[in-house]
Amino acid sequence: MNSPISTHRVHAPGADAETAHPLHEFAMAFTSSPRGARLARRLVSHRLDTWGHPYGGRVNDTLTLITAELAANAVRHGHVAGRDFHVRLTHGTDTVRVEVTDTRTERTPVLTDTEPPGDAESGRGLLIVAGLATRWAVTPRDGAPGKTVWAELRLP
Repeated sequence: MNSPISTHRVHAPGADAETAHPLHEFAMAFTSSPRGARLARRLVSHRLDTWGHPYGGRVNDTLTLITAELAANAVRHGHVAGRDFHVRLTHGTDTVRVEVTDTRTERTPVLTDTEPPGDAESGRGLLIVAGLATRWAVTPRDGAPGKTVWAELRLP
């Protein structure tokens, strides 16, 4: 079941002071399924539009695509039966940050600059994230098993 999660902010490694005290914040848990990933993408896009980054604009399109890639990875590679994944979107004065947290610790993504073979059906998601985000990283989940993959986009 998709449900809101606590918006209490725990300092995550790599978080700027700006995203530690955001202007806007959205956080929710999603079922670890393709439907949950699709809903996460749509709600992030909607929230960005509400915060003044309209549908079809650079910020909305970029962060929606980043969220889609990270949520798809959480479902595909971070799925643990009976566990949700979490999305947190924070809007500071200069950046917007999306965090996707799952409960799978042993499958930590590693960015490589080598593209998969041309006929491979997967393996390009984090290359897309790296190309679109101002910066991104993977951090251990605080206080529980799992990891958080986050990406930031500097605002114009």
